[in-house]
Amino acid sequence: MNIIRKLKSITTDSRSPGILLIMCTAFSLLLANTAFGHYYSDFFQHQLFHAGGLLSLPASASGIINDGLMTIFFFAATLEIKNEMLNGQLNSFRKAIMPVISATGGMLLPAAIYILCSSHENFRGWAIPMSTDIAFSLVVISLLGDRLPMSVRTFLLAIAIIDDLGGIIAIAFFYAHGIHLYYALGAAVITLTIFVKGLLNVRRAEWYLAAGVLLWYMVYNSGIHATIAGALIALAMPASISESYKIRLYVPVNFIIMPLFALANTIVMLRGNISSIIFEPIHYAIFAGLVIGKPLGIFGFTLLAAKVRIASIPTQLKLKHLLGVGLTAGVGFTVSIFVATLAFTDTQTQIIAKIAVLNASIFSGVIAYCYLRLTNPVKQYSAEKEEVQKLCSNSANQYNHTNA
Repeated sequence: MNIIRKLKSITTDSRSPGILLIMCTAFSLLLANTAFGHYYSDFFQHQLFHAGGLLSLPASASGIINDGLMTIFFFAATLEIKNEMLNGQLNSFRKAIMPVISATGGMLLPAAIYILCSSHENFRGWAIPMSTDIAFSLVVISLLGDRLPMSVRTFLLAIAIIDDLGGIIAIAFFYAHGIHLYYALGAAVITLTIFVKGLLNVRRAEWYLAAGVLLWYMVYNSGIHATIAGALIALAMPASISESYKIRLYVPVNFIIMPLFALANTIVMLRGNISSIIFEPIHYAIFAGLVIGKPLGIFGFTLLAAKVRIASIPTQLKLKHLLGVGLTAGVGFTVSIFVATLAFTDTQTQIIAKIAVLNASIFSGVIAYCYLRLTNPVKQYSAEKEEVQKLCSNSANQYNHTNA
């Protein structure tokens, strides 16, 4: 019973998903660079079964994780976006417009910096520095506790959610490979049917589950990346059952799927002159995009929007907090690494891109933490800290209660 109680307390801690990701990444990097590195890599790449012909399915552990389980991740991420638009920080134009503008700056400037810094043959990676990792970035804010007002976390969460939406759109439109018309048409028909059922407020959860599996199969074989199926099904289902799915998926996504993704996609075997990687155009293009582009884009677009009175900066969010949010947003991981695996087929280029994302994320996280701690030395939001922790643990508590 004590073990179960301790596990439940871990799942309700808002820092746990990010800390677990850090541990899995460190483990993967260390193991990949030992004598067992090739066995570790082969484990994820080995074909587990033959899946050709009519039943064309991902056959390796890596494929199952990236094409299958990550669909569930994007399903949950889209449910988060949908929930914020209906009931949260994005539920009205006035509330949504500022984080939308800020996130837009935080996507456009990093992409522009990447294009300016990278070589022509690597332009396909332009979307890599666009995204903010929700779990990792919120760990930075959580570690600062009651030194920061709740509006800092809320604003960062809204930006990260919009970034995820931008990443989903980029994957759908720019990283598809050889569209197969019949499968694409089948996916379109299923998607339309699901949307109609959603509009009619059909609440049979098993129906959406079955339709979602079929939609995933059609999208996977259409040439569009399979993870888009998760976003489509989340947008289509009625809000009345979306919350239930969001609660049920909190623990599986944060404590199973994302750690597995980290283990499978951070297998970086460092060979030869490691320092030379830093001076590769693709490395400093991604690094500059996340470390410089993110804070400048978010900070600059937010100030510009406030200056021309398109939107207003949220209450309690001072300029020093705003810059801290921008620095923290440079922590990219899940979607950035995922896009890197889609953008490049060359293994060495993928390795350089992943190292760049990891380096930029570590640098941004450390700089953001130090900056926010130095500029906010006094603990003055203790009451808000309890509310933040309560909000973060709510989904986990409901999940534990549902599955008790």
